[in-house]
Amino acid sequence: MTAAAAETVSEGSPGNPAAPPGVRRSSGTLHYILRRLGQAVVVLWGAVTLSFLIIHLVPGDPVRIMTGGGEGGEGAALDSAAEAQLREQLGLDQPILIQYFDFLWRAATFDFGMSYSTGQPVSSAIATALPVTIELGIASIIASVLLALLFALGSVLLPTQTLRSGFQSASLLGTAMPSFWVGILLLQLFSFQLGWFPAFGSASWQALVLPSLTLALLTAGTLGQILTRGLNEALAESYADTARAKGISELRVVLRHALRNASLPAFTMVGMMVGGILSGTTIVETIYGRQGIGMYFVQAIQAQDFPLIQALVILSGAFFVIVTLIVDLAYRWIDPRVVAPQEHSSTKKRSTAKTTATKAAEKGGTR
Repeated sequence: MTAAAAETVSEGSPGNPAAPPGVRRSSGTLHYILRRLGQAVVVLWGAVTLSFLIIHLVPGDPVRIMTGGGEGGEGAALDSAAEAQLREQLGLDQPILIQYFDFLWRAATFDFGMSYSTGQPVSSAIATALPVTIELGIASIIASVLLALLFALGSVLLPTQTLRSGFQSASLLGTAMPSFWVGILLLQLFSFQLGWFPAFGSASWQALVLPSLTLALLTAGTLGQILTRGLNEALAESYADTARAKGISELRVVLRHALRNASLPAFTMVGMMVGGILSGTTIVETIYGRQGIGMYFVQAIQAQDFPLIQALVILSGAFFVIVTLIVDLAYRWIDPRVVAPQEHSSTKKRSTAKTTATKAAEKGGTR
């Protein structure tokens, strides 16, 4: 038996039928998507469960907090009848398991109830704060990508090693600086000293510059290092040498060939940045007085406003899971070389079986 015959037997025999490559790839992709969707559902369920436990694990009586009465009964607490009526209205008189399933249903329908501190629907507070945070997040991501490109291109294109090392050091410095320290420094310099930008608020685009730059500096350093490493690896490949041999300038080699391949790992990092918009702006919004999701989260914790805290935890978790899922699937579509573990395992098994059959055929032929 020849090696070709062995390959035919191993892949196409009735006892071991082989599906066409396109079918195998489609099946592997579908399995991968379903597995990732299942993981996303589990993570979301965990976030909802955690937010439900907040109201039962944190010290304090929600009814007394809502009515202004302290844990010891101080303040303008309601009488027993009114307190019992409010407890029934909030569903806190039910067994904890009933409360849990009711909370799951309300979370699935985006019904988070009323805020303890304002008496207004939680959804109204979120609708007011969400655009402010998204605006800040988008601006910071754009600034981060531009700064990262500057760091990476400077690290590989500048003519002297001293200049290249300077840009690499700048990206390292960006990752080492805490956001609260950067925010205070930028406020002191550009608002209080130079007066170029407003210190607080979110009413104009000028008020967006310093907060977005504060957020961007930290992520730009990490993103710049990823891009620099990817560019150095891409420029060492044979296609870059071929482009240089054709007389193409180093700048065009980087921009037209190397940058495209180097940007794939950075794509995942940008996706994580987008997913962390809602949960990663707390410190910056507090420093600059922006009434966004992060600022509302701090105020909700201070006021022990449990419905608002629960809603923000669920919203942040859901946003992160959905964005990372989209990025994961998009990365697989952009770079078909990325395979799911199951697909990789089955491919490896087929390769092993083919090799074994080939060796057996060669031994039979020598006999």
